[in-house]
Amino acid sequence: MLFSVVVLLLLLSCTSGENPAIQVILTNKGLQYGKHAGAGWVQEQLGSVTVPDLSGDIGVLIGSIHYTLTGIKITQCDFPEPSLEFFQDATGFKASLSGLSVALTGQWKTDYGIIHDRGTFEVAIFKVDLLSVVELGRDPDGRLSVSSIHCEVQVEDVNIQVHGGASWIVQPIVDHFHSRIRADIEAGICPWLEDAIVDLELHLQALNVSFDVGEFLSLELPLSSSPLVNASALNLGLKGEFYSVKTHTEPPFEAQPFTMPPQPGYMLSVGLSEFTLNSASYGCFSSGLLQALIDDSMIPPGSPVRLNTTSMGRFIPQLLTMFPDLLMKLQVYAREAPMFSFQPEAGKLSMMGAVKAFAVFPNGTQTPLFTLHSDSLFSGKMWIGGGRVKGSMKMDNLTLNLASSEVGQFSTDSLKNMLEMAMKMLVLPKINKILSNGTDLPRMKYGRLVNSVLKMEEGFIAVSSDAKVFLTG
Repeated sequence: MLFSVVVLLLLLSCTSGENPAIQVILTNKGLQYGKHAGAGWVQEQLGSVTVPDLSGDIGVLIGSIHYTLTGIKITQCDFPEPSLEFFQDATGFKASLSGLSVALTGQWKTDYGIIHDRGTFEVAIFKVDLLSVVELGRDPDGRLSVSSIHCEVQVEDVNIQVHGGASWIVQPIVDHFHSRIRADIEAGICPWLEDAIVDLELHLQALNVSFDVGEFLSLELPLSSSPLVNASALNLGLKGEFYSVKTHTEPPFEAQPFTMPPQPGYMLSVGLSEFTLNSASYGCFSSGLLQALIDDSMIPPGSPVRLNTTSMGRFIPQLLTMFPDLLMKLQVYAREAPMFSFQPEAGKLSMMGAVKAFAVFPNGTQTPLFTLHSDSLFSGKMWIGGGRVKGSMKMDNLTLNLASSEVGQFSTDSLKNMLEMAMKMLVLPKINKILSNGTDLPRMKYGRLVNSVLKMEEGFIAVSSDAKVFLTG
């Protein structure tokens, strides 16, 4: 039924031929939960639903009587839970409802030539059977589209009682044209349902598929292809690519295909490929964000090593003679964008950096000293605990090489040992404290994720979860 479809689409809300970097899968378990929640919500809302006005003409021996039914409200409803299933033939949903019975009240008005009359009425509609097929697609801008491609309704019986006005005349006419009125009511249900689907389509077309993430990055989330539907799941593939707001350049790598493992025991699964994180890294790199200037004021006060030629002379002796008692500055930058890779149960981060050192004279002028290249490899794990995404990280390898020098050749072994110690004793403990605290799982507009699990796979991270929807307030 439409309302259940709306619930599910909003719960998920979301260049043709691209491999999706993000996949969102709704399983049959999720579909049935959404249907159940949607049916309960519909039952609660029925008291405030106003049915569209109905009008028509009834032919009599000497002309026709025009009637209008207005202000129609539902006073009682026997609303059985609908059947909702994935429908491969239409790449969408098939919903059916059997045995709906409704009691309504409203006002009636008749016009017969110059004779006008009005009053109130009560209608009981018995055993309505409804079948609706909704197709999902992708519009040219990559937004999810929804359309009604089939609707049929059968109303078994209608009982109408009129009051007020010349009801003693109107009631026999109503009884005589009982079948015609039933057919008019039957014919009005599908157009009303289809109008509601059009309203949903307009809502989907208003959704953004590109979002600014901070000042420097944007994230594009259009559908990479049309939705995929089989008997047990709906799969939405999203582009999932970050761009530099400044340059908006494509990275020198592409999203690779990946297959999400089926998780029928969960309502939802989300796959995040390493491409998405690497595109964010490339966006930061191409924006010039992965660089910094470091001077002695930024070194912790308790550090035994200071950023001056006297202290650094212990590692590079020629500094003591060539540039004695001078402060130093370091220009630290990434030579290439850091790259993430995911493997079962572990993730890797490789970084290729450089450090360019300068001596700072008392008058503020600087002279270059040397440039070091540093390549490092980190590994880490991620998991979900207490509704938060958590992790840990360690350094697997570090190399330090002299790329160029204005002060002559020197060994980098001592500097490498110092850098390793600083990473293990100062930097990584702070990072791991932040990772162990974790961050909250993303919240959806109409619900939250519960019972979530995270697994690292080859090339992507998979999060499987149940959901709890909130359809009130």
